[in-house]
Amino acid sequence: MKRTKKKVMKLKFEQGHLFSDRCPSRQILKHVTSQWGVLILVALSEGEIKRFSELRRQLSGVSEKMLSQNLKQLESDGFIIRTSYNVVPPYVEYSLSELGLEIAERVTYLTEWIEENLLKIMENQRNLD
Repeated sequence: MKRTKKKVMKLKFEQGHLFSDRCPSRQILKHVTSQWGVLILVALSEGEIKRFSELRRQLSGVSEKMLSQNLKQLESDGFIIRTSYNVVPPYVEYSLSELGLEIAERVTYLTEWIEENLLKIMENQRNLD
């Protein structure tokens, strides 16, 4: 019985082992928890569909290159759905997949916690300086 590469990977990684330096979950964690990865997920977390230019305006300070790279990474991880329309000029929309909605909910919780505790965090930083 021949096993496909996907089935072998599934057997090996039914659950990630984050503390292993060989586990693919680390790369996914890097994509999700990068500054722009977090902000993209939060920007799309309400289930909205957004164009590239809308995301770029919303994520103040992100370059086109960084936004494009992060969108591609999140898409390859299965969190982002990229819909391209065959029109001139090109029209592309981004939204979250079911998996993306799940991770966005968790990331949004983290960002909300940071915003709620920002003054305490900044106070601790000042005390260390």
